[in-house]
Amino acid sequence: MNNASINVGIVGATGAVGQELLQLLHDRNFPFASLRLFASARSAGKVIGCAGKTYKVEEAKPGVFADIDVAFFAAGTAATRALAPDAVNAGCLVIDKSSAYRMDPEVPLVIPEINPEGLRQHKGIIANPNCSTAVTLMALWPLHQAFGLKRYFASTYQSVSGTGAEAVRELEDQIQAHAKGEPIAPKVYPYQIAFNVIPQVDSFGPDGYTGEETKMMLESRKIMGLPNLRVSATTVRVPVVRAHSIAVNAEFERPVSVEAAKAAIAAFAGAELVDDPAKRAYPTPLDFSRKVKCGVGRIRIDSALDNGLALWVSGDNLWKGAALNALQNAELMVREGWLRRKTPGSTAAPAMAGV
Repeated sequence: MNNASINVGIVGATGAVGQELLQLLHDRNFPFASLRLFASARSAGKVIGCAGKTYKVEEAKPGVFADIDVAFFAAGTAATRALAPDAVNAGCLVIDKSSAYRMDPEVPLVIPEINPEGLRQHKGIIANPNCSTAVTLMALWPLHQAFGLKRYFASTYQSVSGTGAEAVRELEDQIQAHAKGEPIAPKVYPYQIAFNVIPQVDSFGPDGYTGEETKMMLESRKIMGLPNLRVSATTVRVPVVRAHSIAVNAEFERPVSVEAAKAAIAAFAGAELVDDPAKRAYPTPLDFSRKVKCGVGRIRIDSALDNGLALWVSGDNLWKGAALNALQNAELMVREGWLRRKTPGSTAAPAMAGV
């Protein structure tokens, strides 16, 4: 990474993804000249420590982006729609975690290992993919390059941290209540999550698919540049604190082999091959929490699909599924000279369609 010094902001700094971003910015030595934290008015004034430094949280509101070069948005769709246009107009690049602009044709939706060229095409906003999509594509992209992806089926095993800190507390509280023989009253989820699985992530659409399932289909098409890719997903919340897992059954255009599939995964920058059935070696959420790469294993010939492979992938939903992917996009832009500090006095930014 070059010696550029970037003025950075985090919107939603007190949330789970915002906290991960704060730590990763320090741990990965991102070249920031200044770092400002923003959150809702009720969190303004809170002091957060990281890497021996302290930061005072400011209210996220229009007018705060004038001196910021890049702002990581991790505060949800409503906050992005309310504040991103102001940031763009101030000449600040927005890298957004929410789904607000993912499917906007004028906004690149980028996983840097897959479609980094999108980073050069932004008009002020770069979208980050859905957590399940990002983890799934760390397995599917190298296989697509090897065999040509035709369609895939996915069943997700999504951790409660994907819902937020309240869901993590709910799981922990329910486990403790169960151990004490106390009654369990679900609040975050419609059903008890401890010792259970819930086959609903996001709300249901008129076709019976949830928003999360539809996102996996649409985002996979956009990121991989496969507008006709056929995807059927079932997303499930499981009593795991951190890291999502996905069982994938994929059909390809060309003949497949387990050996070639393993070689493709092993050679891919975003994946780690963990696949030795004789030694019970396969990825698990615990093993891939706080890991940069996603683990891929259980690779075998699919017994129901032509030119098909069945496989398993685990990856950190707060890292590759959110904070890390956003930061990797910024890191790549710095390395390539696409992300620089503003010229003094400059606040102009390219007009952005849809904003």
